[in-house]
Amino acid sequence: MKLAERMAQIQPSPTLSINTKAKALRAAGVDVINFGVGEPDFDTPEHIRQAGIDAINEGFTRYTAVGGIDELKDAIVAKFESGYGLSFGRNEIVVSCGAKHSLYNLAQILFDPGDEVLIPSPYWVSYPDIVRLAGATPVIVATQETDGFKLRPEVLEEAITEKSKALILNSPSNPTGSMYSKEELEGIASVVLQRRLLVVSDDIYYKILFGDQPWVNLAMLGEDLKRHTIIVNGVSKTYAMTGWRIGYLAAPPEVAAAVTRVQSQSTSNPTSIAQKAALAALTGPQDCVEVMVAEFEKRLNHMVQRLEAISGVSVIKPSGTFYVFANFSSYFGCSYNGQSIHGSIDLATYLMDKAHLAVVPGVAFGEDSCLRFSFATSMSQIDQGLDRLSEALAHLS
Repeated sequence: MKLAERMAQIQPSPTLSINTKAKALRAAGVDVINFGVGEPDFDTPEHIRQAGIDAINEGFTRYTAVGGIDELKDAIVAKFESGYGLSFGRNEIVVSCGAKHSLYNLAQILFDPGDEVLIPSPYWVSYPDIVRLAGATPVIVATQETDGFKLRPEVLEEAITEKSKALILNSPSNPTGSMYSKEELEGIASVVLQRRLLVVSDDIYYKILFGDQPWVNLAMLGEDLKRHTIIVNGVSKTYAMTGWRIGYLAAPPEVAAAVTRVQSQSTSNPTSIAQKAALAALTGPQDCVEVMVAEFEKRLNHMVQRLEAISGVSVIKPSGTFYVFANFSSYFGCSYNGQSIHGSIDLATYLMDKAHLAVVPGVAFGEDSCLRFSFATSMSQIDQGLDRLSEALAHLS
């Protein structure tokens, strides 16, 4: 059977592929330590799980409004008011089946063939393919490790052409954990306004923050920036609800209405039960988030300390997320038993085969010099995994 030509451009998600391979090896009895996983290792908090159970027991199992129930939209509006200081109406909110679904829907209603969408690298693996599936062209804009892998205004300016329609900005970033300061965003904002770019702000990690730097979104810098910015967020990372598949966006009414129309012809509404659980997450106790973030920060500090102790490895300490993006390029050109390491894929493959250690090659994020490590796992697994890493690297010559 002949597939549509667009499928020749689309690859499976590398992060999900790594996770699948790690799980398959574990099922076969191999002791794999998985640093590739992109989800919290905590259980969904009890009061959120109970809300889902209550929804089932109360028969809340039928179709809902396509863009989400009003109670959940109101909770999202309140969250934007308290967390961002921004006001939205129900008609500017759409609830979807995860933040990835929100991003996909946006691409479908915003981008046409011939449009260019600017994506700073390193980038989340799905951004380019989501753009391609809309028929538009992803334009990768390289950032530098010396800049904390953050986009500089002059670099953005240089990448813009007459075809440029939008910029996708993720802060804190997957995979780097880097977060933009207010001053850095103000520099980007000046280019956005002057060149009339639309900004899609992916804020999915906005509650998983470390240190004292305040989190800022581009839309928070002024009403003119708010009009140029569409915000995507969700409950997956903050509340350990990846499998519940609830994301949402805030956008001008005409954009929200168009997203709802697309969603009505694809998935229809997000799962009714998951919506009730998300409502409990947003409106219920938030101490569960603080507990998770505090534990993530302990693991982060430990992982960074240990990685920095490995000869030839450089690390920029993340400001958020649960990833470390470390530079291993000093090992490129090394070999083991005649097998050469030419880049991040070779090194990740070697670590899987030699050390049964799953990491994601940086080339999947547009930066071949690095490997991504998730510290969404226990401290004992982190220590065992980094022991294996050090030993495996020592065998390269």
